Amino acid sequence: MNRFLAIMIVLLALAPMAAAAAAHKETVEYKHNGTVLEGYLAYDDSSKEKRPGAVVVPDWMGVADHYKSIADKLVGLGYVAFVADIYGKGVRPANTEEAAALANKYKSDRPAMRARALAALEALKRSPVVDPDRIAAIGYCFGGTTALELARSGAPIKGVVSFHGGLGSPTPEDAKNIKAKALALHGADDPFVPPAEVAAFQDEMRKGGVDWQMIFYGDAVHSFTKPAAGSDKSKGNAYNEKADRRSWKAMKTFFRELFEPGAKK
Repeated sequence: MNRFLAIMIVLLALAPMAAAAAAHKETVEYKHNGTVLEGYLAYDDSSKEKRPGAVVVPDWMGVADHYKSIADKLVGLGYVAFVADIYGKGVRPANTEEAAALANKYKSDRPAMRARALAALEALKRSPVVDPDRIAAIGYCFGGTTALELARSGAPIKGVVSFHGGLGSPTPEDAKNIKAKALALHGADDPFVPPAEVAAFQDEMRKGGVDWQMIFYGDAVHSFTKPAAGSDKSKGNAYNEKADRRSWKAMKTFFRELFEPGAKK
């Protein structure tokens, strides 16, 4: 019995190493209109079987370790994940002031925002293990806004998820182009996305005939999925562990609806 237990302990210890070895992670250069972009691709390379994919659009700080870790979590659920670079290779804000300037550039130029998101979608489609007909997009804060604009462009994606993203659009009539199912995960006390913007988004979805859902999280403000946001809600940005956990679960349920039987349960 002791020998059996020793063998089991060794096997259990080796299992995480085997799982880690199966994870393919790489920095990927791609282009949009001559601008070099640099995203992050991750998938389980233990199988050549094609599987669903997800474009992950980061918040206004751009491609960072936090969003790479989210891509890695998606890999654990059975997806191919690609973290989109909206700003360009080497363009990484050093602080929130720089981030705001970069984000506002694209917020005021929605065609450019959509084009950069579409470039990321095409980069993901080039992965040999992704099923190009089963792709969704998710985004956080600025990334949520961008993911929704990708859907409004008429991109051929199955679903779009916004985590505490900006919901407004200068062209709400473009909702009629949306082919994806939509899920908005929103902090009920988010001061940066006021009730009027929420109401306008819901009206846009209805008029566009979109299959949409919206979930509100009590006691949650902006950036509720980001631990680095801290806990001071008075700033309008703060991490909320419950909202983070519940919103991730909601996304997983939404993805199962989109991708069964391809996604793990």
